[in-house]
Amino acid sequence: MASIFMTAEGLQKLKSELHQLETVERPHVIAAIAEAREKGDLSENAEYDAAREAQGKLETRIAQLQAQIADARVIDESKIDTSTVQILTKVRVKNKNNGQEKVYQLVAESEANFLQGKISITTPIAKGLLGKKVGEVAKIAVPAGTLELEILEITI
Repeated sequence: MASIFMTAEGLQKLKSELHQLETVERPHVIAAIAEAREKGDLSENAEYDAAREAQGKLETRIAQLQAQIADARVIDESKIDTSTVQILTKVRVKNKNNGQEKVYQLVAESEANFLQGKISITTPIAKGLLGKKVGEVAKIAVPAGTLELEILEITI
């Protein structure tokens, strides 16, 4: 897996979720499996099957978080250059097609939250904005056509 660039806050959120899953959720699932096992024949025990499925999903999520944390590279926000759009910058853009202005912050996939204006650097919009300077227009192919976004401002 490639390095994942994120803020210290984003890394802390991942670590908190991992801690919750390992110390609270995992023991709960193990207890549910043990309880279901006590009810007898496992071949026809729906509770046991459900508990095992929950355990599989939990262990998959734990492994994903461990990998993300291991690959995380924390970026010092004070050293980010705002002359071009890059990860962790906030960019105010104007849609040339409809005149609407929006602010996006380019973040790691694990920190993305569209309602907060945080978009993953893996999205077409973020990829189209990367490296652009104030005044430039990014032409971005999206399913609905081509977006033309003028870069108005780049901040932290």
